[in-house]
Amino acid sequence: MIRNYFKIAWRNLKKKKLYAFINIIGLFAGISFALLIVAFIWQEIQVNTNLKHAKSQYILTSKWKDPNMGVDFVTLGPLAENLKQQYPHLIANYYRWDGITSIISNGEKKFREGIQLGDESLLTMYGFNLMHGNNDNAFSAPFSVVITKEKAIKYFGTTDVVGETVTIQNFEGDHQDFKITGVLAETLENTITQITKQADNGFFIAKNSATYFNRANFQDWERSMFLSFIELQPGINARQLEAPLSRLIKNHTSEVIQDNLQIIPIKLTDYYLNRNNASLKQMLFTLSFVGLFIMLMAIINFINIAISHSSSRLKEIGIRKVLGGKRKQLMFQFLIESVVLVSISTLLACFSYPIFSGWFAEIIGKKLIGLSEFPAYFLIVPLGCIILISALVGFYPAFVLSSFKSIDAIKGKLKIGSEGVYLRKFLLGFQYVTALVVLIVALLVTQQLDRFLGKTLGYDKEFVVTAAVPRDWTSEGVHKMMTIRNELSKVPSVESVSLSYEIPNGNNGFQLNVYKAGENPDQSYATQGLVSDENYLSTYQIPLLAGTFLESGDTNPDAVVINETALYAYGFENANDAIGQQLYMVNESNALTIEGVVSDFHFESMQQSIKPQLFFNVNSTLYYRYFSFKLKPGNLNESLAQIQQKWKVLMPNSSFEYHFMDDTLATLYETEFQFKKAAYTASLLALIIALLGIFGLVSLSINKRVKEVGIRKVLGASLSRISFLFLKEFLVILGLSVIIACPLAYALMNNWLSNYAYRISIGLLPFVIGILSIASITVLLIIFQTLKAASTNPIKSLRTE
Repeated sequence: MIRNYFKIAWRNLKKKKLYAFINIIGLFAGISFALLIVAFIWQEIQVNTNLKHAKSQYILTSKWKDPNMGVDFVTLGPLAENLKQQYPHLIANYYRWDGITSIISNGEKKFREGIQLGDESLLTMYGFNLMHGNNDNAFSAPFSVVITKEKAIKYFGTTDVVGETVTIQNFEGDHQDFKITGVLAETLENTITQITKQADNGFFIAKNSATYFNRANFQDWERSMFLSFIELQPGINARQLEAPLSRLIKNHTSEVIQDNLQIIPIKLTDYYLNRNNASLKQMLFTLSFVGLFIMLMAIINFINIAISHSSSRLKEIGIRKVLGGKRKQLMFQFLIESVVLVSISTLLACFSYPIFSGWFAEIIGKKLIGLSEFPAYFLIVPLGCIILISALVGFYPAFVLSSFKSIDAIKGKLKIGSEGVYLRKFLLGFQYVTALVVLIVALLVTQQLDRFLGKTLGYDKEFVVTAAVPRDWTSEGVHKMMTIRNELSKVPSVESVSLSYEIPNGNNGFQLNVYKAGENPDQSYATQGLVSDENYLSTYQIPLLAGTFLESGDTNPDAVVINETALYAYGFENANDAIGQQLYMVNESNALTIEGVVSDFHFESMQQSIKPQLFFNVNSTLYYRYFSFKLKPGNLNESLAQIQQKWKVLMPNSSFEYHFMDDTLATLYETEFQFKKAAYTASLLALIIALLGIFGLVSLSINKRVKEVGIRKVLGASLSRISFLFLKEFLVILGLSVIIACPLAYALMNNWLSNYAYRISIGLLPFVIGILSIASITVLLIIFQTLKAASTNPIKSLRTE
């Protein structure tokens, strides 16, 4: 019996190819997108969960009263170690690290790499395995290094490199051989070896080599610069750390830190999703809802078309009932048809996953795992999809179609109450609302990103290239680098070159507390310290409002330049009044003299407000990390080749690894770009599914009214009037959908934009574009089908049974 059900179902699908195609494509699109979303979300929530004892591990974060005083993911160096030493009944283990970059070489291979300088507990605390080497003594000797599998292949062409050496340059320009004592096996994504996507730390060195890098400050209570992780003893919770943390800060830090800093342990399994104002979690929730609504749209398509298509099954239903067919048998038949359709769609989605996952990975900037990498219990997901979706899409049509009376069905009289008509209109309206909301959201996200990357940055990013340089933080080292800068500026395609410690990429660890001379030090302002040469303004084309900017050769450590925000924070009325005035840093006796004021520019993401800034001259501060090149318009590849050739002559022991500021900003706004691409993808899918539904409904509506169309043509109705006959029903539904979708989209985006200190005003344009786009496509689709029907010979239409 069941076999016959499947045969009949397959025969009906083959007979109505267009109907089957529309439903299969709609469900396929919805299931494929949902599968990609599920894979991405599952992958993200698994980060850190595979670490050894992950459930009892925490990262110590810093919450400052004034957020400008420090970043949240680093804290005081000695804190974790002292917790372990003084409270061993609470703390089972700890790990701290400081991230640095330096030139690493092996023969002719020279690259600037990320180095993780930290405690010896890295391998044992998290259960990281070495594919070569011994976990117990990998960090025991000074000048030893553990590297990743990728770095071993990059420098040696093989992974079995234990006992080999690489040469690492320190910040004074010295070179030291480090012995490779271990090669790290491939690890799943975690926030220990990769706190951010940009922190590509492939080299791990113990703190017993810290003095070589001039980083022997693991015991400095006044510097918040270390990532610190702890593992609690069994049965201990984070609340039990509140008193010990407060006691340690009170006993070891200055009053300024005591008054402003609160240490908050965050569970490692929660940290990844909640960092950066929980932007990732917010995106995952958004994608979840978008995926759910697109799936619902596909299901709604099926229900709408199935009910609208019911008139073609009336005689079949009537005859089967007259011959003794029971209602439950009819319902089962229609459910089997749903199972066949959903099964085909689900299998197509699973088979196409490898193709779509690569495309989706480009959108989100992260490779998705393969279906085979999911746990075994995920095998029930496709089966569950088939059962659940089949029940959802098949039950209502089966219930409605099987309820027709035998006589009415045989006569072809379809009687569906007004509630059925209203239901179909409601379901179509739901599709319109979803498509409109997603499209409007995508347009508004684009507007916000355009503001991020437009002229409102406060500097000109066009044709700006940055490259990290070797570090020798001495007077001689700065002098040598300035000489190299001058030589590089002679390259014909280079307009200007600047040497600085910071570039506008959001990474600033130089925090100062500054107040105006004569004011109360307790009323100081947290200020970003920036170090550069005199070419910084011309390279980034930042306007100078008054005074001068770090004159060439000036070695006065007390001469500074401030930005507009600092100008008004310190209480000056205008830029000219500030010139020659003095500032003080908290706990410092030397006065700083303002020699210039520059216009505000966005150093960080627009999620943060512009902070007070203080520029110091690199000639006196002696800290630097980057060259910034302003290139002349023209052939960029040729320009970069010229710089690289000159670089190789001037700095043969350093590689020229450059980044355009456009790419740097794309990294800074990575989550926003992911959201934008995902929103446009969802918009496209929503439109496709909605239009498939409209296409199917219009086709069926026209087929039902073929005789009416013929009669109207005979009576002289024009093609336009016949088209409007079918068009007005959909336009009314679209109009009501607009009334619902616009306030909903506004509320969603107003909430999203509230996370940004600098945001666009939500105007009418995105709403108008979204409405006109969907309305235009709908009208064209309906007109195309109605004109085709209306252009048919009326005689043929009137003869149609």
